[in-house]
Amino acid sequence: MEFVLSEEQVDLRDAIIRFARQEINHDLSTHDSEGTFPFDSWQKCADMQIIALLLPEEYGGCGSDFLTTVVVMQALGYSCKDAGLVHALATQILCGLQIHLFGTPEQKQRYLPALCRGEKIFAQAITEPGAGSDAIGAMRTRAEQTADGFVLNGSKMFISNGPIADVVIVFALTDPDVSRLGGVSCFMVEKENAGLERCRSIEKMGLCTLQNGELVFDDCHVPNSALLGRKGQGAIIFNESMEWERSLLPAAHLGTLERVLETSVAYAKKRAAFGKSIGKHQSVANKLVDMKVAFELGRLILYKAATLKTQGKRAAMEASIAKLFISEGLKQSCLDAVQVHGGYGFAKEYEIERDLRDSVAATIYSGTSEMQQAIISRLMGL
Repeated sequence: MEFVLSEEQVDLRDAIIRFARQEINHDLSTHDSEGTFPFDSWQKCADMQIIALLLPEEYGGCGSDFLTTVVVMQALGYSCKDAGLVHALATQILCGLQIHLFGTPEQKQRYLPALCRGEKIFAQAITEPGAGSDAIGAMRTRAEQTADGFVLNGSKMFISNGPIADVVIVFALTDPDVSRLGGVSCFMVEKENAGLERCRSIEKMGLCTLQNGELVFDDCHVPNSALLGRKGQGAIIFNESMEWERSLLPAAHLGTLERVLETSVAYAKKRAAFGKSIGKHQSVANKLVDMKVAFELGRLILYKAATLKTQGKRAAMEASIAKLFISEGLKQSCLDAVQVHGGYGFAKEYEIERDLRDSVAATIYSGTSEMQQAIISRLMGL
């Protein structure tokens, strides 16, 4: 199967690459070492309408299809060296998609224009301190219904954008006595809500600019209008969201893999050892070949998943395969890139070491590689 991009998609991809190289790679070393979020770059990306791609024009969006959005995220992963910023943007896009798919007209009008403009930062809160991969089944955060709304109690951990979020989409138990498939609901919680505490960002080995931390809900009251979708629909929203997420984030990973491949090939051509360029040595060439294979095959499965979603079809299998294959391919490619660069690969100046640190997280968030294997085997009927 061959995926040929339209002229408009190619032009948009090239525009994003030029934009990122010129506008949002500044001061990255400082932000990375200090763990600070690049708000200026965030706003520039919003002004470029990267966040608004998937949403309807009536809310300030572009009305683009999902494949076009994937192409843009791949271009951003390729040209923007700040993987934390790219992850934050992807989270914003996914939150907008959830509101668009499941929100009421009032919720869409209230949140989507500000989301598109980047004026409000959004987060999605699913994972809890005692529940990683079993996010729905082991959920403990409760939302008890009252006469005029719901009261949330519990905590969420490792929430991307959480420490800086203006609005959080929170998953919580509304009926713990029934199956988790029907006992979880989804709520829009604003930072001004009493009872919501946004904790400081966690220090991490990679994705250092991404603000990722714990959210605590202590008798946090929200009105009935904060319910996203229907009561008990949380598991459906979660599963739908994961299908989109496991196509969107790997697009950025694929772009990074492409950049790492190009950087490594260029270095292998100019670096000499034992009378010839190191790329002429089979041990080095084989690593570069493996990177190329990972990139080409990853692109095929990613574009297949994105095309299915664009057509309104389910792509659970394809999305999990894309997430598994591309994230593992990126991590191995970054390891190989360090090896190809030798001592320079270990030095911060050459930036390969940052790509390696960032790549490890790709195999963990949105469902670990082991979880993707479990999902794929289940979809195979095993």
